[in-house]
Amino acid sequence: MTRPPQPEPSAVVAATAMFVEVLVVGIGFLTGLCILTAAIAGPDNTRKLAPIGGTPLAAGAALALAYALGILIDRAADTALTPARRKLRAQSFPTSAAYAQARLKLTESPTLVARADYARSRLRICRGWVLNCILITMATDLALWRYSVEHRALLLTTTNVLGVLAALGFYLSWHTITATGYRKLAIQTAPAATPTVPAQPPTPAPQTP
Repeated sequence: MTRPPQPEPSAVVAATAMFVEVLVVGIGFLTGLCILTAAIAGPDNTRKLAPIGGTPLAAGAALALAYALGILIDRAADTALTPARRKLRAQSFPTSAAYAQARLKLTESPTLVARADYARSRLRICRGWVLNCILITMATDLALWRYSVEHRALLLTTTNVLGVLAALGFYLSWHTITATGYRKLAIQTAPAATPTVPAQPPTPAPQTP
């Protein structure tokens, strides 16, 4: 009986990294949804629902929901940033065909592929957390308005300033990683320059006696 083929270690590592990326993005978005739900439900209903949230069943369901939400938010963030991504790609690759050829050539070097995967991992987390920061900031603002808190104006100002700075920081990180990735890909897959052969002096014609 033949054993089924085992996945390559690099494929396992890539799949694990992608799972973690999606989960990190999903947990952030789920946190924003929880804050938003608590703000909409109000203090009384939130206190009634709090014991349910601490059960193992709720924790397992939250983990599964976070992963599902992470997939959706990753796609939504990628769609929202597509115009900016295309502009950055056009700076290094004039056509989509040139970019596709470069990606194909990159697969010939496992070391470069591993570095590109690591860059894409950070890229996905940054672009997902741009949306997460927006949701968490808006949800926290609503919660501060619904709940009785001291120094509400100061807390609202602090929340919005930190939220904007965090979202801007994640966007700039995504922008830098994306631009650097395209630039490195273009350099790494550029055709090697053909060495020029210096011109040889003409061979003198043989002298006839």
